[in-house]
Amino acid sequence: MAPVEVDVERPKGDDDPGRRHPNTCPSCRSHYRDDELRHALRVCAQCGHHFPVGALERIDQIVDPGTFAEIGADLRAADPLAFVDLRPYTDRLLDAELQTGLGDALVAGTGRVVGRPTAIAVMDFAFMGGSMGSVMGERFCLAADAAVAEGIPLISVTASGGARMQENILALMQMAKTVGAVDQLREAGVPYISVLAHPTTGGVIASFASLGDIVIAEPNALLSFAGPRVVEQTTGEKTAPDFGRAESNLRLGQLDAVVPRRELKAELARLLFLFSPAEDEPTGDQGPVPLPEDATIAGESPVDRVLGRFGLGRRRG
Repeated sequence: MAPVEVDVERPKGDDDPGRRHPNTCPSCRSHYRDDELRHALRVCAQCGHHFPVGALERIDQIVDPGTFAEIGADLRAADPLAFVDLRPYTDRLLDAELQTGLGDALVAGTGRVVGRPTAIAVMDFAFMGGSMGSVMGERFCLAADAAVAEGIPLISVTASGGARMQENILALMQMAKTVGAVDQLREAGVPYISVLAHPTTGGVIASFASLGDIVIAEPNALLSFAGPRVVEQTTGEKTAPDFGRAESNLRLGQLDAVVPRRELKAELARLLFLFSPAEDEPTGDQGPVPLPEDATIAGESPVDRVLGRFGLGRRRG
């Protein structure tokens, strides 16, 4: 008797990202109310998984309350190529703005971090995958210009899938444009701190995101020009389990430190106190640099360890 073949179609379960609730941890499946997750900086209390963070919420986490002033908020992307894939580019832009409340994938401005004036440029992956187009590049340059004009550090937080294909060559040009802005920071002697969140890939990791004076990343963030699936399909070889992850990049010397989100503001505080000391503040051989109470962490921080290798670490009082 011929064997009977039966095809069983199984319904999609919790492992399907399209059905999983955005507040359910993909690692341990713990579920949180939105206010719980926001209070925890969108870090899973059970396993430490880092959930995505929007640009405005990230600014609230880093910048002192009431000090942020946005620049370039009125800029919007044009559509000079009249690009249409499955939908017109203009429709995708409108949907992204309605969904996120943002005009583009990067929010730029100035504010204070633990009392220190700072220029800020923060990306939002929810806006068209954090893709880099002409407006994003211009806003980053505006933040860099503000840093140079006021002589204050620039902090960027990136989360991007790369250049925005709907803008074609105009998007690719932003790589050179943003690198030029970083060169201006260096010529002016202005510190630039780059924070890499999951994922930072493509043209963003290949341009300004990897050019900070200090480059730090969140745990397990994917940081590579192409993801492991694309690399495997292209080369026909299996990639390492931690390919492109923050810990792998740190081991290979591409990062200065991997810093958990709960410690990020404290690490930024340390760096700002190091690179932009106040006139009445002791630094270097004069003695230990005082830190605000909310920026104190027991033990030596990852950034301190890295700076110590170059003789830049501070003595503790």
